[in-house]
Amino acid sequence: MRRATLLPFLLALIFSGIISCNQHHDHHPSAETTDSQQFLPPEWAVNANIYEVNIRQYSPEGTFSAFTEDLPRLQEMGVRILWLMPIHPIGEENRKGTLGSYYSIRDYTAINPEFGDKNDFAELVSAAQDLGMKVILDWVANHTAWDAVWTETNPEFYLTDEDGSFFPPVDDWEDVIQLDVDNRDMWEAMIQAMEYWVNEYNIDGFRADVAYMVPTEFWITARERLEQIKPVFMLAEAEEPELHQAFDMSYTWELAQTMRDFGAGFATLADFDAALENNFERFHKRDFRMVFTTNHDENSWQGGDRDLYGDNFENMAVFAATVWGMPLIYNGQESGLNKQLEFFEKDEIEWGNYRYQDFYTTLLDINTRNQALFNGEIGGDFRKMATDKDEHIFAFKRIGHHEQVMTILNFSDEERTFNFTEGHEGVWTDIFEGTELEVVSPFTIGSNSFYLLERVYMSH
Repeated sequence: MRRATLLPFLLALIFSGIISCNQHHDHHPSAETTDSQQFLPPEWAVNANIYEVNIRQYSPEGTFSAFTEDLPRLQEMGVRILWLMPIHPIGEENRKGTLGSYYSIRDYTAINPEFGDKNDFAELVSAAQDLGMKVILDWVANHTAWDAVWTETNPEFYLTDEDGSFFPPVDDWEDVIQLDVDNRDMWEAMIQAMEYWVNEYNIDGFRADVAYMVPTEFWITARERLEQIKPVFMLAEAEEPELHQAFDMSYTWELAQTMRDFGAGFATLADFDAALENNFERFHKRDFRMVFTTNHDENSWQGGDRDLYGDNFENMAVFAATVWGMPLIYNGQESGLNKQLEFFEKDEIEWGNYRYQDFYTTLLDINTRNQALFNGEIGGDFRKMATDKDEHIFAFKRIGHHEQVMTILNFSDEERTFNFTEGHEGVWTDIFEGTELEVVSPFTIGSNSFYLLERVYMSH
């Protein structure tokens, strides 16, 4: 009951501006590191997590209706935000593969018939929201398919070469063509299309594809218009601090690359420190940051979870869920997503026995209920815990107003005994075991394993 009554109180404080920071300042960036924030995130996002949905590969049917049937399981797992990869009709001209890329959009206000119809989509959104989840759409504002509706109705919305021909934004993206992202009439049409999905289907926000390739002013204008309809949540596929003028959350791309490099043997745990320090320096604490072990791009082009992280996959997932930011789960990870899903073909997820369902349920539970792990300024500060085995052990605390979380990770293939270089002793609750654990020096931890601990304290 204590946590149930504490959360509304803390939310009221943060949104009224009374709480601006924690009393621990180990890693609390200065306000000057980013441009001024213009929009507050929806209150429900403060302790949210995000789950990416690939409708095509989610089920044998690959439809909205089939996905809707699985919503109760996701609710039970603790999912809060559903990010749907693009749901629009896919271009046929210069299509890649048999089914094409989701990100080759023909019509911004239509539904890909492979997934169902608009009634099926409306039922999905309504069912998710009835279960307490939010729905955001993947939005591609930089380019369209070669045979998009706008190429006929509004060819002036596109850039052309010296021959007056459309062209792709990047050589490898030969299935799409570049919009004129400085054309204000195009802005208006694009924003009206975004408004359509909020007005007609009550969606809760957008994930913006390659947001950095579109002017920040466009996103600010779009956000202003959307906020007139309802509070929305905006995720930028970008790592530019200035985009937080319009967006609530951005990608931790540098950190994600460091995690993958470590899994491949190209980085050390010291590189984790460097990536995190750069993150803290560049972004304000109020900026939501999305931390992930994989997503649709990493899975399809880099490898499955075991390919990327080997025996340290669970360690990486715990790290992503507790370090600083909002954790992302890509559909199928709760079953061990150990294959690369085809991007342009049908290649459904192998769900098996949901071997990591309980693992993720536990991670999402503590992330949702423990204020130290909340997003933005209300969340706890990050404090690295130095050890005499820092080449193998990565340990840190998240220190909140009333609660703490301690994460201890052994990335070595051997059991390790180590000492903390400063006092961190005390009795904690082991989240996965549900028992008390005394943290002492020396401390022993098994190979490729973790401890996730929490405790409540009433004074600093």
